[in-house]
Amino acid sequence: MQREFPSAPVLAVGAVVVDEGRVLLVRRGAEPLKGHWTIPGGVLELGESLAQGVAREAREETGLDVKPLELLELIDRIHREGERIQFHYVIADFLCRVTGGVLKAGSDAVAVRWVERAEWNSHSALGVDPITVRVMEKGWHRARELRPEER
Repeated sequence: MQREFPSAPVLAVGAVVVDEGRVLLVRRGAEPLKGHWTIPGGVLELGESLAQGVAREAREETGLDVKPLELLELIDRIHREGERIQFHYVIADFLCRVTGGVLKAGSDAVAVRWVERAEWNSHSALGVDPITVRVMEKGWHRARELRPEER
């Protein structure tokens, strides 16, 4: 599957992992958004369900085992280079909770960290893009609405 300058959109998943009021971010080590802080995620593999894909990507990038709780949002990420489409991802972002593992950067993540709400809402050095902030906010709010046994 060609990710850069694709002939069709690429299906991907994202994990909004909320724990103790914090959200998990990874610093991307590859394009698109290389060097930026974002939620863990990546391309869905053939034969893999969305839930399996989001759990796999979270584990590969963060070392944590997560359980997807619900779909938060389905978004387009389209990056253009002039008139050409350089990247086009359709991303299913899920609210997730931690079930195990040890936090460590892996796969194409160069760093991983928990962030408080004030950090992603400010114009801090994190530089989280507005689309990611919107999805994180949605996940953070939804996690607060869940009953303890649902989290």
